[in-house]
Amino acid sequence: MTGQAARIPSGRFRELGPLNWVIAKFGARAVRAPEMHLMTTLGQHRLLFVLWSVYSGRLLRGRLPAADTELVILRVAHLRACEYELQHHRRMARNQGLDDDMQSAVFGWPDRASERLTARQRALLSATDELVEDRTLTDATWRELANHLDRRQLIEFCLLATQYDGLAATMSALDIPLDNPRQA
Repeated sequence: MTGQAARIPSGRFRELGPLNWVIAKFGARAVRAPEMHLMTTLGQHRLLFVLWSVYSGRLLRGRLPAADTELVILRVAHLRACEYELQHHRRMARNQGLDDDMQSAVFGWPDRASERLTARQRALLSATDELVEDRTLTDATWRELANHLDRRQLIEFCLLATQYDGLAATMSALDIPLDNPRQA
């Protein structure tokens, strides 16, 4: 965030409508913040927000194990320097067994690759880096990833990584403030 006011101010009940207002309130409670700025901003596009919420929620609870999902999201957030995603998903990743040491290995990949990373995790990180940076995967990276994921998981991986890459870009462009700035 640039330190200025958000480009789109947070919506209230009138801008969000009853459904999105309730969703935003539950989101804020879940992150233990007075407001979940992502929801009070995106929620102003009422129908798109509801549809995006369903899609995004499904990716979080999809065919990939939750620890793999959080590993990919952390790596995308790190590559995009998206503090908002990092703030939310560091906690969520801890809940899935990715402790601070493991998260450091994710952020330091590949230069400071830890022996803690499994072959599957290394494949996920390599594929995430390539997809975010090059917008595609080489045949070698695809083959390595396919050694660990089935067809549906491969599709889900691509959608997950690009969803969080796009979300990081959206949060940056809209200059959405952190929900818990003291924890940054």
